[in-house]
Amino acid sequence: MPTDPKDVLHRYLQEARDALLWKLDGVSEYDARRPLTPTGTNLLGLVKHVSLCEADYLGMVFGRPLPDRPAWMDSDEPNADMWARPDESREELVALYRRVWAHADATVDALGLDAVGEVPWWGPASRHAPLHRILVHLVAETHRHAGHADIVRELVDGSAGLRVDADNLPSHDAPWWREYRAQVEQAAREAADAAGERP
Repeated sequence: MPTDPKDVLHRYLQEARDALLWKLDGVSEYDARRPLTPTGTNLLGLVKHVSLCEADYLGMVFGRPLPDRPAWMDSDEPNADMWARPDESREELVALYRRVWAHADATVDALGLDAVGEVPWWGPASRHAPLHRILVHLVAETHRHAGHADIVRELVDGSAGLRVDADNLPSHDAPWWREYRAQVEQAAREAADAAGERP
């Protein structure tokens, strides 16, 4: 376990990156792309979105723009970074994400935690931020989206878990999970009844 603050932040960022990509393992093209929430959240779109976040926060913010930046990263189209077009392959988008990691990691390696960047989309009072704050922001952002991917993947095929080497779930069989889910549903219904609601 690293003890240097920069190394600790980087380790947590890398764990979130790895978890996000792991959620794509073994899913079909359709399942990697299909929207599973009313706002269109999908696995490959989450990877695409986080690629943009890292390219901006650990690239442009510190005057180190990503070379060969894809045009969609600067598109005016709403949510262009939240879904994959049919002509964008999974392999291409995963490779882009890994290329963004390398570029972002080079920024982190080159700068001290007190190095200040400019985040133009943040308000005037906070737009000048040190690398330390940017890394904390990205760790939170990437883990948040890895959590979204965990839920989306569970909706796709029931697969769940924190990391490939530690799923962080109780070890029970499918009948146990069905019974557990029924117990949670029953508790929700009873609470709704007690509150005078109709579930």
